[in-house]
Amino acid sequence: MKSDSSKFDISRRNILKYGGGFIGTGLLAAAMGVEVLTPSPVVAQNDMTPDQALAKLMDGNKRFATMRSKNPNQSLVRLQEVAKGQNPFAAVLSCADSRVPVEIIFDQGLGDIFVCRDAGNIAIKEEVGSLEFGTLVLGAKVLLVIGHEACGAVIATMKGGEVPGSIGTILAQIEPAITEFLGKQDDEVAVRKATEANVLHQVKLLKSSPIISDLVAQNKLKVVGAYYDLDTGEISLVG
Repeated sequence: MKSDSSKFDISRRNILKYGGGFIGTGLLAAAMGVEVLTPSPVVAQNDMTPDQALAKLMDGNKRFATMRSKNPNQSLVRLQEVAKGQNPFAAVLSCADSRVPVEIIFDQGLGDIFVCRDAGNIAIKEEVGSLEFGTLVLGAKVLLVIGHEACGAVIATMKGGEVPGSIGTILAQIEPAITEFLGKQDDEVAVRKATEANVLHQVKLLKSSPIISDLVAQNKLKVVGAYYDLDTGEISLVG
C-alpha cells in the first residue's frame, strides 16, 4: 500500500506548468475531474521501474515470437477488474496496420498497455496529448514507438506523388524523417532504414513534450523506439 505522498497530485503549479499540453485535447478537464477530486497513485502495475516495464514487454514478445504465449489478463474476470480503473504498465504508439495487434505481439491483456495507433505511427498533437495522459495520469512507465516491416505509409511517402483524401497529411508527418530515402521504395534495406528513421523522429517529437520530457528526467518514464518484423513476429529496439 502506498502512502498519501505517492498519490498523483495536480497542483495549481502543475496545472499551469502542463496545462498547455492538455489544451485542445480535453485531457485537462478529464484529469482535473478524476485525478484532482479523487487522487490515485501514479504507479504502474507492481510499481515497476521503466527498465522492468520494458523488460516485461520484450519478454512477452519473445513468448509470442516463439509460439509460447500465455495470453494473460484476457478473461471476463480481468475485464471486470479493470472496469473499476486502469493503471497500464506501458504505453505504445504504433501503426494502425492490422498486422500489428499490440497486446497480442507483446502477449499482454486487458488493462496492461495504453495504446495509440495511426498510420505511420506518427506523433501528431492528439496522439501526444493521449500519451501524456497515459504516462502522467495513468502511470505507464515505458512508452514504445513501433514501426514495422513493409509499412505502407512509409513506402507511400518514399514513393511521393498525389494521394487521395487526407492521406497526404499523414505522409507529410513522415517525410521530414526520411528525406534521404525518397525514391528508394523498391529497396528493402532502404525501406527498413526509412521506417527506423521515422520511428526515431517520432520518439524525438514525443520527448519534446514538456510532460513526457519531465517524466523522463525524473526517471519515471523511458521512451524507446522499436521495429516489428512481420515475418518473425519479433520486436527489436531502435536507436
